[in-house]
Amino acid sequence: MVTTFSLFVSPFVQSVFWVFVAFVIFFVLFGKRLWSVAAGMLDARATTIRAELDEATRLRQEAEAMLKDASARREEALAEAKSLLEVAKAEAERIAKEAAAEAEEAAKRRERMAVDRIAAAEKAAVTEVRIAATDVATHVAAEVIRRELDAGVDAALINHAITALPAALARKVA
Repeated sequence: MVTTFSLFVSPFVQSVFWVFVAFVIFFVLFGKRLWSVAAGMLDARATTIRAELDEATRLRQEAEAMLKDASARREEALAEAKSLLEVAKAEAERIAKEAAAEAEEAAKRRERMAVDRIAAAEKAAVTEVRIAATDVATHVAAEVIRRELDAGVDAALINHAITALPAALARKVA
């Protein structure tokens, strides 16, 4: 006798049913063990991810601290560079002023030396002119004396010069 149920159910549906039943029995018997293994694997993975996140957070904090430190050192270096630049500018200005003062002093010294040389040249020229004038006057006087004075006038002039000599020397000394 054939049941009505079997007439309407195909062999494919029957095999699916038995696979489903076997699947349910498998999970009932081994499900707890499989679930604990799968949960353990997921928990281990979650723990690993949590540790990696903590490590990433720690590394990020260290990187931020290093960035702050580097920024502070950069600011210090910039401030020091500005300070050095200002000192260098001040030193350059001071050196330029000193150089200008030295150049001006050297120019004044050269001017004084030139003025002294000119004065010495003028003095030498005046001395040379006086010597030349004295020579000319001496030659002219000798010539005039030779032509116009006789021996008697000559002796009187020499006597007068000899008697006036001590008074002239006394005036020169005083």
